[in-house]
Amino acid sequence: MEILSERLRSLSESETLAMTRKSRELKDQGIDVINLSIGEPDFNTPDFIKDAAIQAIHDNHTHYAPVSGYYELREAIAAKLTRDNHLQYKPEQIVVSGGAKQSIANAVLSLVGPGDEVIVPAPYWVSYKEIIKLAQGTPVYIQATIDHDFKITPGQLEAAITDNTKVLLYSSPCNPTGSVYSREELKGIAEVIAKHPQIFIISDEIYELINFAGKHESIAQFDFIRDQVVTINGVSKGFAMTGWRVGYMAAPITIAKACDKLQGQVTSATCSISQYAALEAIKIDPYKSEEIQSMIRIFHERRDLILELLKDIPGFRTNVPEGAFYVFPNIKYYFGKSNGSFTINNAKDVCLYILEQAHVALVPGDAFGNPNCVRLSYAASKELLIEAVRRIKDALKAFA
Repeated sequence: MEILSERLRSLSESETLAMTRKSRELKDQGIDVINLSIGEPDFNTPDFIKDAAIQAIHDNHTHYAPVSGYYELREAIAAKLTRDNHLQYKPEQIVVSGGAKQSIANAVLSLVGPGDEVIVPAPYWVSYKEIIKLAQGTPVYIQATIDHDFKITPGQLEAAITDNTKVLLYSSPCNPTGSVYSREELKGIAEVIAKHPQIFIISDEIYELINFAGKHESIAQFDFIRDQVVTINGVSKGFAMTGWRVGYMAAPITIAKACDKLQGQVTSATCSISQYAALEAIKIDPYKSEEIQSMIRIFHERRDLILELLKDIPGFRTNVPEGAFYVFPNIKYYFGKSNGSFTINNAKDVCLYILEQAHVALVPGDAFGNPNCVRLSYAASKELLIEAVRRIKDALKAFA
C-alpha cells in the first residue's frame, strides 16, 4: 500500500536544490566545493531594507496580515508597476505571496485543470513543469535553440496552440538562459495570443532588474492583451532578498480574487515583517539607487568575465545572455567521449564528473528542458568564478 498520494509521487525533486544538497554534503566532508548551481544573489540585503524590517518589529507589526498583503504594500506595488513598467493596476488586482514561486503556483492552480494545456518555451525554470503537474494540466514544450538566443518565435507559438491551450508560461529575463525578450519580440507573441481570447499569459519577471539590455519590457504593456496577462514579480533577485520570501502578481480582478481565495486556504498572508521590508524596497526607484545599480554592474562584469573564461574550454558553446545571472552552455561535444575509466553519455554525467573531480556544482540542462546544456550561475565572486572555470577545464581535458 502506498503511503503517499499519487499527486506527490508524480512530482520530481528540484534539480537545482538536489545539486545544492550534494554540494553541501561534500562540503560537510571538508571538501572545498564551489557551488554554481543555486539561483541566489551572493549579496546581502541592503541595510535600508533591513532597517525597515527592524522598525516593523518595534512597531509591533507582528499579527496576521490580509491574505493578499497589506494594502499599503499593494498600493506601492501598483505605483511601482506604473513607474517602472507603465502598467496600470489597482491594489485590488495585486496579490502578495510567499515568493514569486507561490505567485506562479497560485496563478496556474487558479487557471489550469485536467485536460488544459500550458505552453512552456524550453529551456524553462525547473518548477514550471511540476506546478503544471500539480494542477493536472498538460505541459506543451516549444524548443528554443541557442542559435535563436533560446527565444521562441510567434510562428512556433501559433503552431503549438490547440483548442485545449489555456496558458502560456514563460520568463524574461529567463532562468536558465539569461535571454531577454525585446519589446518587438513580445509584441509578436502578444499578437498571436490576442487571436485566442481563451489563453492567458503568465509572465515571470522576477529577474527584471538584472537586465543588461536596457529597459525591461513587460508583455502586459500591450493594451490589446492586458486582460489576458498575469504579471509575476518580487524582491528576491533584484534586491537580494531571497530569504524574505515576498513575491507578487498583478492580474485581472477575477484571477486576483481567485488567487486570494486559494492562498487563504493554503498559507494565508506572507510574513508581516517581510512585507514591510519589501515595502521599503519597492518604494525606491531602483534605477536611481546606487546600491541596487552597483549590484547589477557587478553581475554584468561577471557575465563578461565568465563568457571570456568559458571560451578556453573546448566544446562549451554559449550565447550572450542579456539578463539574470546564468550561462547555459551547450556541452553536447562531450557526449560519447571517455577518459578510459569514465564515459560521458549526457549532461548529467558531465555535472556529476565535474562535481566529483573538480568539486564544482552545476545543474544539468535536462532539468530545464534542454538535455544538451548545463546551467552555470555566476552569482559568485570573480575569484571563485576564475577558480571554478579553471577546475572545470582541467577536469575535462582528458575528454577534449
